[in-house]
Amino acid sequence: MSFLGEAVVDLAAVAANVRTVAAVARTDLMAVVKADGFGHGAIAVARAAIAAGAGWLGVTSSAEALSLRSAGLTAPILSWLHAPDEDFGRLIAARVDLGVSTVPHLHAVAAAGRRLGARAVVQLKADTGLSRNGAVGHEWPELTGWARKYEQEGSLRVRGVWSHLADAETPGSVSVARQVSAFDEALRIARAAGLDPELTHLANSAAALTAPAARYDLCRIGIALYGIDPLGAGTPGLRPALTLRSRVVNVKRVGRGTGVSYGPDHVTTRPTTLALLPLGFADGLPRAAQGRAEVWLHGRRCPVVGRIAMDQCVIDAGELPVAVGDPVTVLGPGGTAPTVADWARWAGTSPHEILTGIGARVRRTYRYGEAAAL
Repeated sequence: MSFLGEAVVDLAAVAANVRTVAAVARTDLMAVVKADGFGHGAIAVARAAIAAGAGWLGVTSSAEALSLRSAGLTAPILSWLHAPDEDFGRLIAARVDLGVSTVPHLHAVAAAGRRLGARAVVQLKADTGLSRNGAVGHEWPELTGWARKYEQEGSLRVRGVWSHLADAETPGSVSVARQVSAFDEALRIARAAGLDPELTHLANSAAALTAPAARYDLCRIGIALYGIDPLGAGTPGLRPALTLRSRVVNVKRVGRGTGVSYGPDHVTTRPTTLALLPLGFADGLPRAAQGRAEVWLHGRRCPVVGRIAMDQCVIDAGELPVAVGDPVTVLGPGGTAPTVADWARWAGTSPHEILTGIGARVRRTYRYGEAAAL
């Protein structure tokens, strides 16, 4: 194989994760495929998730939604992060539901519907405690009132009401209960305004697995779709879908006292073999993991030594018989090789950031049910 870096995505694992969460949540699921499917490839993941039973796809941008439609995906899509001066007509024409959080956004969407002579379909977002997007309490009655007016004039239809949890990763959190209560109040106000949403949703991956009160009609699954446990507790049935692998491109034998990479931040303490990998922080290996990160080489975990550079990093292989071209698993689905969770811990970040940081020059390869790790 000639690759320098390859992300092997097991689509059977994606499908299994949909079924695992669905069996617990007992609701319809929205497969969140924003950020190119958390680095896995949005189109391939979307197809696998829909085939496994997910009823919806979730993205954050116009470009992401239209890319799915261009690829032939006909499933319902919700796109929820837009500027008020975007060309909403393209999304309306492509039958994409629009997440709307402010009155100016709603005015713009309704105007686009009128220009097209078509009813835009929107899902109104309430801010129940995350303090990001969504209408806060005093704004919500105005937003729902305008939405009802536009429904009556025929420029849009409110399909859904939704929000996003701030702390579902802590089972039994008081924050979740408080947000569920705030969401119920937002629904009451929406219905009092004359709206009749057919779809309500609040739960993310963690809440889908642990918070029945937050599930409503639909659960949005992001990180769990890719097999990463949002609770860090080893949720049964979730299977990591991505294996990142590479090959050794240079080997050198060095003596004690040899500086490695920039600085040098690392100096060898014994004679050893250094192996060079053509992956660096531009490919998703965070520099913050230096001094802690490991890879799987010749049946053993070997440390990454010295600073991780933009395009490459150095492995201390000790006395292993390493040769140019030898395969290396940088992260895998578990067992012996390091995992996404390991890299997140080493870098002091989340698995989400590790997965979405895997750069575009790392090619994606898709398997269905085959072993992905070397």
